Amino acid sequence: MSTSTAPPPSAPAADDAEAANPAAPPRRPAERLRPRESSGSTRASKIIVTSILALVAIYFLVPVYWVVVASTKSTEDLFGTNGFWFAPTFSLWENLRAVLSYDGGVFVRWFLNSVLYAGIGGLIATYFAAAGGYALAMYEFKGKNLVFGTILGGVLVPGTATALPLFLLFSQMGIANTYWSVLLPSLVSPFGLFLCRIYAQETMSRSLLEAARIDGASELRIFHTIGLRLLTPALVTVFLFQLVGIWNNYFLPLVMLSDTSLFPITLGLNNWLSQVDRLPEFYELTTGGVLLSVIPLAMAMIVLQRFWRGGLTEGSVKA
Repeated sequence: MSTSTAPPPSAPAADDAEAANPAAPPRRPAERLRPRESSGSTRASKIIVTSILALVAIYFLVPVYWVVVASTKSTEDLFGTNGFWFAPTFSLWENLRAVLSYDGGVFVRWFLNSVLYAGIGGLIATYFAAAGGYALAMYEFKGKNLVFGTILGGVLVPGTATALPLFLLFSQMGIANTYWSVLLPSLVSPFGLFLCRIYAQETMSRSLLEAARIDGASELRIFHTIGLRLLTPALVTVFLFQLVGIWNNYFLPLVMLSDTSLFPITLGLNNWLSQVDRLPEFYELTTGGVLLSVIPLAMAMIVLQRFWRGGLTEGSVKA
């Protein structure tokens, strides 16, 4: 009984050449060169991107650093020492005490007003934006595109263009120079509604909503238990935009308010700054007040940024 063995596979031509000429250096496949080339280009792109981001970070952090340094100086040191370095006399705590105690603690009143305008206004505006964006994304009805186009038109209209008409309207309604005159315009966020609509279209599954309807859940319950959870990253973004926008808003309170007890921080600090010509000590009050006004925004950014990471997968459905 004879057995046949298969011939061994032929060696590549490169191996034959290397066997014929042992002194020749071994050939390196082109595939081995590509990863090194790509890694080098990737490393260079990372360096360029990191350098650009570092410059942008410096651009935004330098004013904050200056505020921190300036708030530790007296008026004499503010103009007599280097603006980007601390003075020999550390006056931060004295300046902050003067800010909080001046004129019976009016700065605390301005701070609470800003918390009211930005906090409540941002929360309600975010809820309205989520409800409107969810409805435009998940439901079909006549005039849907017209409504969405009108909202996009609202995004293009600057707030300064609507301040004077709103003042005339609120004056006729008798609510000018009240909390409502600043709070009511803050409850609307066309950009937030646009963002929630786009995000809902891309992330929410209609089959999930149909399953909830089959289980007997009402539309409001579906929105509050499923829709809001899936929209978490978009809601955090909208809330931060509204919070920062309302907190830093200056023109609308300037038009609407004349009572200093209703001023937000921005209008109050500008009121102090306008008096530095006759009372130089207002420089200390202004720089200290600016430092205190930055802290809530920084804390909100630090606390809420984790929802961008966690909210992307929260409430998702595994296939």
